[in-house]
Amino acid sequence: MKKKIFVIMITAVMVGFSTNLVLAGNIVIKGSTTVLPIAQKVAEVYMKEHPDVKISISGGGSGNGIKALIDGSTDIADSSRFIKQKEVKLAVENGRYPVPFAVAYDSIVPVVHPSNFALNLNMDQLKAMYKGEIKNWKDVGGPDREIVVVSRDTSSGTYEVWHEKVMKKERVYPGALLQASNGAVVQVVSKNKNAIGYIGIGYLDSCVKALSVDKIVGSEETTLNGTYPISRPLYMFTAGWPKGDTVKFITFVLHPKKGQKYVADAGYVPLY
Repeated sequence: MKKKIFVIMITAVMVGFSTNLVLAGNIVIKGSTTVLPIAQKVAEVYMKEHPDVKISISGGGSGNGIKALIDGSTDIADSSRFIKQKEVKLAVENGRYPVPFAVAYDSIVPVVHPSNFALNLNMDQLKAMYKGEIKNWKDVGGPDREIVVVSRDTSSGTYEVWHEKVMKKERVYPGALLQASNGAVVQVVSKNKNAIGYIGIGYLDSCVKALSVDKIVGSEETTLNGTYPISRPLYMFTAGWPKGDTVKFITFVLHPKKGQKYVADAGYVPLY
């Protein structure tokens, strides 16, 4: 069944004290390397319009961003997956109530070296490659060369979505090369003619070749209409309902003619 997820905001339980983490005029953002280009582009424009506001942004993965939200070291956690129940529990125990804001949509795209013959793989082939069951390109119609599997590490939200949608919660085999970011995956695959990896659509460039999945190309249209099989919303989480500069920044990100314009510029799919 085709499915389109529209999650913009979920109202959280309000608490009687401020959850702002830093002094007014400063916003700290940590987390997903997938969401990172969106945060950087929007923050650059926002700071030009609001020169009294300084925004600090770092990657490290969705899991690390949510950990920072839980321990109080960030105002906004970027995440390319939804928060886990155990993370909500830890946050609440620390007096923080995570509020999700979907800020964009994304497709996770398999990529190979530009010289690779492949154009399309199906979900079963991708799963078998990442389980180590298909080890040679000749098994999918290519030359007799060993497949080099490149995956994200387990702190990555992109890994979590791949693990659920492609691997059906089965483990990636131990021989896979684990990378800490989308950019690192692009670098490794671009330098290895036998490699296959996966990245958020915003990281696609001429250094790698994108593959279709089940003969469907990951694009704005197929992401929004739900036909591309490995798509997802991207989030920014706050610890409690945002206030002050944080709520102004989130509002700017969600604005159809402001922040959402830069979502598209970053290579991702706007909400509207």
